[in-house]
Amino acid sequence: MSAVFRSLEAGFEPMSESRLDAVLAIERLAYEHPWTRGNFSDSIRSGYQAQLLVAGDTVLGYFVAMKGVDEVHLLNLTVAPACQRQGWGRAMLDALVVWSRGQGAQWLWLEVRVGNRRAQQVYERYGLRRVGERKLYYPARGGEREDAIVMSLRL
Repeated sequence: MSAVFRSLEAGFEPMSESRLDAVLAIERLAYEHPWTRGNFSDSIRSGYQAQLLVAGDTVLGYFVAMKGVDEVHLLNLTVAPACQRQGWGRAMLDALVVWSRGQGAQWLWLEVRVGNRRAQQVYERYGLRRVGERKLYYPARGGEREDAIVMSLRL
């Protein structure tokens, strides 16, 4: 399956309500505590930078980011599990950084689960640095909470 995606040209399109079923399918496969339809709908309505990475009619991944005064906060970046380890995460980060610079942002910020080592490695390879932790930030199994690592990138 992944070889097929590599042979297709991929591009970006704005996230829309009509594509949320595909987004939610990926979100549920990728995470134990996925975002809800309401989270995505609210992001779209709020004017957040919400982009889909698509190849043909197939959604490969997506990101949602919120612009601040001189910064952008990445809220969600997800690659479909069947498409991971092919550079799509980096491609989405590239697109986000270009957009962020165009908005006059000087910093990119994000939180990532302490237990999500793979995502941390992607962000570290991209150049983001660990700058702190948020205790009990994410929901976890059995009603527990998981810490988040705060990362940033000077744009």
